[in-house]
Amino acid sequence: MKLYYSPVACSLSPHIVLEEAGLPYEAVLASTKTHKLQDGTDYYSINPKGYVPLLELDNGERLSEGPVIVQYIADQVPGRGLIPPAGTLARYRVQEWLNFITSELHKGFSPLFNPAVPEEAKTLFRAKLVERFTWVDGQLAGKPYLMGEAFCVADAYLFTVANWSQFVGVDIAGLAQLGAFMERVRQRPAVQAAMKAEGLIK
Repeated sequence: MKLYYSPVACSLSPHIVLEEAGLPYEAVLASTKTHKLQDGTDYYSINPKGYVPLLELDNGERLSEGPVIVQYIADQVPGRGLIPPAGTLARYRVQEWLNFITSELHKGFSPLFNPAVPEEAKTLFRAKLVERFTWVDGQLAGKPYLMGEAFCVADAYLFTVANWSQFVGVDIAGLAQLGAFMERVRQRPAVQAAMKAEGLIK
């Protein structure tokens, strides 16, 4: 499989899940600025949407959209416990988290990375994100991960998105449960491997 990624982008989430899954894959750098691969290939010719992540399967089919990609990867290795079985309520709970993270957190950051958005508007977006993260902080009370004791694909996504806070002035430093969660996830060998591969840590 090939994972098209860009450092620090939301593609870090499936990158982490691939490492957790222990599946063989190739990570291909796709610039979100130039929309070109390192060999000069136009990334739009691979993914017409122009953004990452994109997962190319062994048969040449391509999957886009991070929350879908992580579920696909996890389903390839059911024994790893990265996602509950399809049809169970626990599976829908994970999907509930993936949807919340993608719509209420991930998309909330988009205006903060856009230089064209006025600072007054960014203040409102930051406040909304802090409000959302405060709710997540409460959900983490008394458990190491979103679903309880076991790390799952939604944890990889939450870690990836919450990590952006430091770059755009979203102050989540006072959220103790979330802070402990971030450190716990950061120390996982698979997370360290994915971050090293993307040049985020040494």
